[in-house]
Amino acid sequence: MAGARSAAPGAISGAAEIDALLDSHIAEHPDFPIPGVLFRDITPLLRDPVALRTVIRHWVTLLPEGVEYIVGTEARGFVLGAPLAYEIGAGFIPVRKAGKLPGDPAGLTYDLEYGSARIEIPQDSFPAGARVLLVDDLLATGGTAAATLELTRRFDVEVLGATFLIELAALRGRDRLAGTELSTVWRIEG
Repeated sequence: MAGARSAAPGAISGAAEIDALLDSHIAEHPDFPIPGVLFRDITPLLRDPVALRTVIRHWVTLLPEGVEYIVGTEARGFVLGAPLAYEIGAGFIPVRKAGKLPGDPAGLTYDLEYGSARIEIPQDSFPAGARVLLVDDLLATGGTAAATLELTRRFDVEVLGATFLIELAALRGRDRLAGTELSTVWRIEG
């Protein structure tokens, strides 16, 4: 992403080092949640405080300057987006599954590779002109990311881009986000 931040003290500088760390801290579960899907589980990363801190510090170097709000998609986008927001001094806005927010949230229904879902965001999430960045753990087919992008753009904000911990490149999710600046910490080609 243009205007990315400089490395934080203790950040891993090499892509090979971060790839190796993630390769050893992301579990794979075949046929979950349905047959044919290979689920990437970030729990091993989350339970290792040194590895998690290392990844967050590295990830910060990939983010654009000027982010005022990080928008994290339920649920793993919360887990990863909140520490990123903290590290860069930004606010955090959760995008929730339907029925989880009080009042009259803005919402969007979209299709997934194995069903459909609805996401919602509070109506008063952003001041006009806010500079926001979308965060989630995984970019696969791009359905959830595209829906989050579309919902966020309904507000009077500037979307600086989207960033993901893992990208499954073969599923071409970035095609659904054409025209949006993207960064990923770990891009899996196969």
